[in-house]
Amino acid sequence: MAKKFEMTKVERNDLPTRIKKGVLGFFLNAILIIFSATCIFPLVWMFYSSLKEKRIFNADIIGLPKNPTISNYVNILTNKDYKLGVSMKNSLIITACSVALIVFFGFIVGYILARVRFKLNRIMYVMFLMGMLIPIHSLLVPIYLVFRNSNLNNHWYTLIIPYVAFGLPTAIFLVEGFVKGVPSALEEAAAIDGSSFSRTLFQIIMPICRPIMTTVAIINVFTCWNEFSFALVLLRDPSFRTVPLAMTQFTGQFSSDYPKIMAAMLLTMSPIVVLYFTCSKQIIKGMVAGAVKG
Repeated sequence: MAKKFEMTKVERNDLPTRIKKGVLGFFLNAILIIFSATCIFPLVWMFYSSLKEKRIFNADIIGLPKNPTISNYVNILTNKDYKLGVSMKNSLIITACSVALIVFFGFIVGYILARVRFKLNRIMYVMFLMGMLIPIHSLLVPIYLVFRNSNLNNHWYTLIIPYVAFGLPTAIFLVEGFVKGVPSALEEAAAIDGSSFSRTLFQIIMPICRPIMTTVAIINVFTCWNEFSFALVLLRDPSFRTVPLAMTQFTGQFSSDYPKIMAAMLLTMSPIVVLYFTCSKQIIKGMVAGAVKG
């Protein structure tokens, strides 16, 4: 009985500490819920605002729609002047090609710089790192002049060239650091078993580097899909217009049709949202890859 009384006394002494932890946990959870709401509310607001007519939206920006309508979505998808479907197709092709090339060449170059020793190894590595330090928009005018004089502008592949060039430095930096954390004994064992360099590279090292390659792909998917400046300068033909350029059609000189803008934004966001939820596990693994290997 004395022992039981003693334990109860200890629990009573711990009661103030538990109350403090409970109150602190409550306030921390409340703060996190508020921050989460500030991230979710804009998406919810965009959705129900896209169900309003323009005059109703201008009369009450925050309020819920009394008579929801999908006319904005129907107008966007059926109006041939907007060509939103064409723009989404162009963005999908450009993004897919750019990301595939960035991941492929970033993996090969990053592996070579991490494993192969030659005289210009560090010089090449520093040159690639310098690509991360230069503001890409400072190169907008020179790239425009080069593309115009070389007749490379206004083609379906026009944007792929600068996107790959600007995405490679970060990809090489991440892959090179990741490969250094992979034991070289794997390649030595493969060489002893008679494996060729290409087989070792693509069948042994590449699967190990999948998390960091996923990270590279995620970063560049969002970058390429949302890029606006180079698309505006290098593309003049409406048939090659990308999603960010298509969004400018809904803004006039004196007024803007915000419900249509929000409907178009939700439609153009849908491929990225589907990609995120489909590959959410790989995204999480890729984001923590550096921490795990470190």
